[in-house]
Amino acid sequence: MNLADFSTPAFFDDPYPVYERLRQAGDLVSIGPSLMMTGRYDLIEALLHDRRMGKAYMPSVIARYGPLAGEQPVFRAISRMFLMANPPEHTRLRTLLMHAFNARRVEDLSSVMHEQAARLVEAMPATGPVDLMQAYCFPLPLRIICRMLDVPLEDGHVLGQSAAALVRAFDLAPLDEAGLADANKGALTLESYFERLLRVRRRQPGEDLLSALVLATSGEGGLTDEEIVANMLLLFVAGHETTSNMLGNALIHLYRDPVQWQRLRHDPSLTQAAVVEAMRFDSSVQMVARTALAPVRVGDVAIETGTTVFMLLGAANRDPARFENPDRFDIGRDNHGRLISFSAGIHHCLGARLATATLQIALDTLLRSFPQLQIAGLDALRWHRRHSLRGVASLMATY
Repeated sequence: MNLADFSTPAFFDDPYPVYERLRQAGDLVSIGPSLMMTGRYDLIEALLHDRRMGKAYMPSVIARYGPLAGEQPVFRAISRMFLMANPPEHTRLRTLLMHAFNARRVEDLSSVMHEQAARLVEAMPATGPVDLMQAYCFPLPLRIICRMLDVPLEDGHVLGQSAAALVRAFDLAPLDEAGLADANKGALTLESYFERLLRVRRRQPGEDLLSALVLATSGEGGLTDEEIVANMLLLFVAGHETTSNMLGNALIHLYRDPVQWQRLRHDPSLTQAAVVEAMRFDSSVQMVARTALAPVRVGDVAIETGTTVFMLLGAANRDPARFENPDRFDIGRDNHGRLISFSAGIHHCLGARLATATLQIALDTLLRSFPQLQIAGLDALRWHRRHSLRGVASLMATY
């Protein structure tokens, strides 16, 4: 196998046949100099927990974009995110950020999630048609983030567009000149906005997450302004794009299976199980990467220092060695194991609890509000041409 197999139109429309071939090819498959891939669940889980497998973000960017990549604003911004750090720096940053992402804060946001979902439903046309991605799936996580940060919704729309441009820089394939320019513009827009907002919050703290972060990390060893701004960018990118695309994917697979669709309609208590199964079956986050910081041996395969391993979470979630009938979408599935869609180990998604709660409330509100909801065009969906983040551009519906 080679990287070209992961960039065809057929792959982006349905990557799972390629993932099956990857798993059959072996535990670890070489795809280039110092580059490997794996789609095996148990292997990915083990490597994600192995401290010898860490982050080497800027070297990987330079390998794809050339020696001047470090001068690009988007790559500088991403490199400052705690997601790209290794211990002990990662430990320090994550510990401080966890003060702002605790269970109590997510629980307090529950009423906000219900309120914003209801408002979006009320704003939809009386009978449709409506694009669920644009009218519901994309704006809902964005509104929640805006409320968390006490950011005006009109500003949130601009920031959301910037985040959508920036997120493309996370992809495996290098951006073309126009895409890189858009990503740079998005990064600079977000940085400028949050630098201004941070100055305001330092003078006048409020009840929002940014104020809580400033207060919780003040003093010796706290976050610098640069670190706070960088991780506000991460919040907008990760909290917006991943959740909105996951909600769209869940709706697609539920509606494609009339039995599952009706089962959930008749028993809303299955909403949590439906969200978990959707995240297993077709996760919005499809891939993470780790680089060997020291030699690692996996079975008969040696991973040399400096080798980057692309871990395909989407493939792992369909691994028959882990899941019975993995290609069957089943909201009544008994054993999901530990969900790998949020990664694992020290880099397990900090916002996993928030994302899961948002998805459950969003799905439940939509189905309760529109008992006759019908989704059209499932045979002609336009999937984004991205490796790391899977989702559709639009999802038309009537009700």
